[in-house]
Amino acid sequence: MNIKKAVFPVAGMGTRFLPATKANPKEMLPIVDKPLIQYAVEEAITAGINELIFVTSSSKRAIEDHFDKNYELEAELEKRGNHKILDTLRGIVPKGVSCVYIRQPEALGLGHAVLCAEPVVGNDPFAVILADDLINSASNPCLNQMMAVFNERRGSIIGVERVDPGVTNQYGIVKTDESTERVNRIIGIIEKPHPEVAPSNLAVVGRYILTPEIFNFLKQTDRGAGGEIQLTDAIAMLLKEQDVLAYEFTGKRFDCGNKLGYLKATVEYALEHDELGEEFRKYIKTSLFNNEHDSK
Repeated sequence: MNIKKAVFPVAGMGTRFLPATKANPKEMLPIVDKPLIQYAVEEAITAGINELIFVTSSSKRAIEDHFDKNYELEAELEKRGNHKILDTLRGIVPKGVSCVYIRQPEALGLGHAVLCAEPVVGNDPFAVILADDLINSASNPCLNQMMAVFNERRGSIIGVERVDPGVTNQYGIVKTDESTERVNRIIGIIEKPHPEVAPSNLAVVGRYILTPEIFNFLKQTDRGAGGEIQLTDAIAMLLKEQDVLAYEFTGKRFDCGNKLGYLKATVEYALEHDELGEEFRKYIKTSLFNNEHDSK
């Protein structure tokens, strides 16, 4: 039951980043020098995933191109002796890792996107990673943490974090039995509840490990919040038949689905960058000082 497949729902239109995403997928927006989707893929590969399943749309060819070989570019880099960059490009998809692309024919939500992956996933447990949720936990990536829990408990697991109670209407929210510090059994889940009726402030973020039974419930799920087929609704049905766990991961999450979260991630990842971090930190300090001085 080792998990070797991960689903990446990448068919969304990225309307919150228009016009930047008019011709460029939001998952290809860079955080310093790598696109969001590459961070997600690297997290999956670190956790032992070797089959990457991208649920795409007709406007997402750039994602396929990014993970494909570019023989002309590699030949030119070889000719110029740029071996460091060449090795970086060739390492985007390591040997032994394969990519599968599936079209989502209609924009019917996350649940529908996951259901589109059923023919490839089959009867295996699998991971789902949303590239919008960039989680900085480099010493032990989030999915790796969840894999350790899965290997012990052998059931579906949802990554969660505590959010401001006033923003529960932006997330799926879970209620748990609160039996342990980080791993708890889910006893209820609801999509985007108003703060007045939210069962907790434990929010579902873009990391899931799911058993294949989820597909049966996705097929039964009617359109919910936003007129979409919600993965949350299918999970609510699943937990009536088997345990579903909530895991409070360690690490810092950046919501790169909105502009402010994206900017925060860019700054923090730049500060940690091996080549740019020191100079960028100096620039930030100088810029802040000059701005404060000018405002006086």
